[in-house]
Amino acid sequence: MQIKIKTLNIELTNAIESYVDEKLQSIEKFMVAHENEEPVLYVDIGKTTNHHNSGDVFRAEVNVSVRGKQFRAVSEKEDLYAAVDDVRTELVRELTSHKDKERTLFRKGAGMIKDLLRFGKAK
Repeated sequence: MQIKIKTLNIELTNAIESYVDEKLQSIEKFMVAHENEEPVLYVDIGKTTNHHNSGDVFRAEVNVSVRGKQFRAVSEKEDLYAAVDDVRTELVRELTSHKDKERTLFRKGAGMIKDLLRFGKAK
């Protein structure tokens, strides 16, 4: 999995880059990708404004495409690291929700086929 980081109104330091890599590498286990597809995470981090010093000034946004479906998570917090943590949590929630939905639809279809084979008619 590749992580491409873009910054806005801040300088990308090694500490920030390693923190983002560490937090977002664990998302790969929630993605169900094709064998020939390598997921790419596009991460935008930075300050929303330069003239404010307090409040939700730091923003983190992650965009990823898995099997043709787009997933996006955005967070604005007082701390950059908290925004990265929050955006990771949101992205994991979206990915697991989508994965569970696909699994449920597959099982529902398999149950309908089983009923069709067993009784000769669908519910």
